[in-house]
Amino acid sequence: MIKNTPKILVIGDVILDHYLWGEVNRISPEAPVQIVDIKSESLVLGGAGNVVNNLYTLNSKVAFLSVIGKDKAGLEIKKILKNMSVKRYLVEQKDRKTSKKSRIIASHSQVIRYDKESKEDINKKSAESIFKEFKLKYKDYDIILLSDYDKGVLTSKLTQKIIKYANKKDKKVLVDPKGDNYSKYRGAYLLTPNKKEAIIASKINIKDKNGLTKALKRLKKRASLSVSLITLSEDGIAFYDDELHIKPTVAKEVYDVTGAGDTVLASLGYAFANNWDISSAVEFANLSAGVVVGKLGSATASIEEIEEYKSSLHKSSIESHIKSFDEIRDTIIRLKKQKKKIVFTNGCFDILHRGHVSYLDIASSYGDILILGLNSDDSVKRLKGENRPINCEDDRAYILAGLESVDFVVKFEDDTPYELIKMIKPDILVKGGDYKGKEVVGSDIAGEVRFVDFVDGKSTTKTIKKIQRDKNDK
Repeated sequence: MIKNTPKILVIGDVILDHYLWGEVNRISPEAPVQIVDIKSESLVLGGAGNVVNNLYTLNSKVAFLSVIGKDKAGLEIKKILKNMSVKRYLVEQKDRKTSKKSRIIASHSQVIRYDKESKEDINKKSAESIFKEFKLKYKDYDIILLSDYDKGVLTSKLTQKIIKYANKKDKKVLVDPKGDNYSKYRGAYLLTPNKKEAIIASKINIKDKNGLTKALKRLKKRASLSVSLITLSEDGIAFYDDELHIKPTVAKEVYDVTGAGDTVLASLGYAFANNWDISSAVEFANLSAGVVVGKLGSATASIEEIEEYKSSLHKSSIESHIKSFDEIRDTIIRLKKQKKKIVFTNGCFDILHRGHVSYLDIASSYGDILILGLNSDDSVKRLKGENRPINCEDDRAYILAGLESVDFVVKFEDDTPYELIKMIKPDILVKGGDYKGKEVVGSDIAGEVRFVDFVDGKSTTKTIKKIQRDKNDK
């Protein structure tokens, strides 16, 4: 069961990711280098901040503890977190530079990156401030995530103090580690190293399942973990509790792996905060990572995107295609950002027949996404009479949501879907051919109205009459 707002506390190295977006059309006459014509720039949270980004996108309640410098980059980080309404405790240390990584992107490719940052351990005063705040906040959160980017916030002493204290209070700690000193993370519930990091830390060359099992066991023992886990890039995620488990990847296209590790940590934290078992948590993390590696830069994955991605892999439940008004509103916002052409149609669809299926197949061909507004049972009774519908609204919605041509089904209570159309604002509104020359509800909202002729001889009314005749003939 997914909580509406799982509560998660994140501690780690925050980074300001700075992107300069441009185009390359010529080579410099001064040196054999590309000239990038900058068109725009953006600032987003990176490092442990990207874990926060991912959790925020998953509708989690997040608190963030970190250390920044007294500089412009630190102010930008504060501003971003404030706009996200994330609870934050950022210790300002005078002698530190807030980590800032600037990337120049041209034609969807990274041209160069340059960094400004401090990497040495935070001072004793800053570490004490972080731990003090942690002890005040931990009880309000379901789980603790430590995101270590080796920038000095998670010192060995501070990390051990946090883990030991959390364990005493029965709070799971998940860690995205760095370096080869995993004794620093002793007692954590699990770590999320990638294959390269695991090889360095375990000193075992992972070439096959045997090597993978040995590395997982060694890391589990060395860091006293409840579960040992290694991310395997295109091969998925492996974990060891009492035996080896490998969950294969579900990424269809790898565009950029930046921040994928942050997504895995955030997704696992979200899953455990919802009390999922390790197997379900890893499957969810795999799906989340599959979404973000198909995007450019440090990215996030929403529940809607994960459901849609799972659907595209033919692994989603039929129920996930049935949406409430609030759910479809959020879906529409995302789809329009993606420049998807949205098609809308509506009806009772009481006894599904070939005419319905043909109609919906043609309607779906007009755009990228077909949303079907379905009359509720009460609405059908008002339109068709007390003996209708034959099938209840939940059954009708389930059958329609199972069709390949239909992306989403939304039930509505009114006689017409006007309010639903007003909210969706579809690019194309589709109606049956019998509406030609008549006023079409929602035509003042939709970008375009198209008509689809029905298959001759196919209708719910005729099907009901045939059943009645057959019954009387007996």
